[in-house]
Amino acid sequence: MSLFKNIFSKDKKETLDKGLEKSKSSFFGKLGKAVAGKSKVDDEVLDNLEEVLVTSDVGVNTTLKIIDRIEERVSRDKYMGTDELNTILREEIAGLLSETHVGEETEFTVPKDKKPYVIMVVGVNGVGKTTTIGKLASQFKKKGLKVVLGAADTFRAAAIDQLQVWADRVDVPIIKQKMGSDPASVAFDTLNSAVAENADVVLVDTAGRLHNKVNLMNELSKVKRVMQKVVPDAPHDVLLVLDGSTGQNAFEQAKQFTKATEVTSLAVTKLDGTAKGGVVIGISDQFQIPVKYIGVGEGIDDLQVFNKYEFVDSFFNLN
Repeated sequence: MSLFKNIFSKDKKETLDKGLEKSKSSFFGKLGKAVAGKSKVDDEVLDNLEEVLVTSDVGVNTTLKIIDRIEERVSRDKYMGTDELNTILREEIAGLLSETHVGEETEFTVPKDKKPYVIMVVGVNGVGKTTTIGKLASQFKKKGLKVVLGAADTFRAAAIDQLQVWADRVDVPIIKQKMGSDPASVAFDTLNSAVAENADVVLVDTAGRLHNKVNLMNELSKVKRVMQKVVPDAPHDVLLVLDGSTGQNAFEQAKQFTKATEVTSLAVTKLDGTAKGGVVIGISDQFQIPVKYIGVGEGIDDLQVFNKYEFVDSFFNLN
């Protein structure tokens, strides 16, 4: 799997390795018990491996696909030692994820033919939505892009204040109104300002209430419609932020939000504080929506572009 070697810079790879430490040590602890006393991969080892993958939040459907691939390989190779299992897992999961042509980016970029490129950010409260917006703004600015933030989560004063802190920290303009204002009005003002300022990227924060999907759906639809009065094909990307530390709940959030609005990409945050990093493998496989970004630490540079090969290499590499 030499394609793993030089995708990311050394610093990025080290950050990713460190961010996945808890997930890796939990996974390999379980894997060690699953193969204890066994020298070859047999039916019992495969049954145990299935349990390890499911309890590592890879998800049942994705786990079954992985086990099928390994079973095929065992029957083809006739003999497979348990000492090879780590390498085989890495290769087969990379192979599974490579069947979808997403998760292959390495840089923070936006299409040059859409200006301003409008990203509407959605997700339930507490998943790291506003922090993700701030970190994205920082990364885009580093690439020389002109960024504008829109504080359209007007339901919580804290959300507006938090976004203001990020705008100050990254030194990018923010468009906001007072708490309780119409979110669509804020989005409208944000896009007008971005067009006037000749901005490259617009990041619009939105409310994260999921207790009433109908209201949320109506609100997000209205925000979209009003944006389109300024930029006809906006938003170009609807980014759903998920908290990776919630494991299978992240799947559930993704299901609920994709019912409430059309989601076009995903960011999975807080992977450094959890042993549930396997959820990224399951989400990448199960949803027909690309994982674009992952959060692997607190620092401003610890939001990374998700590259499936790098992720699998870090997750299954004990060196």
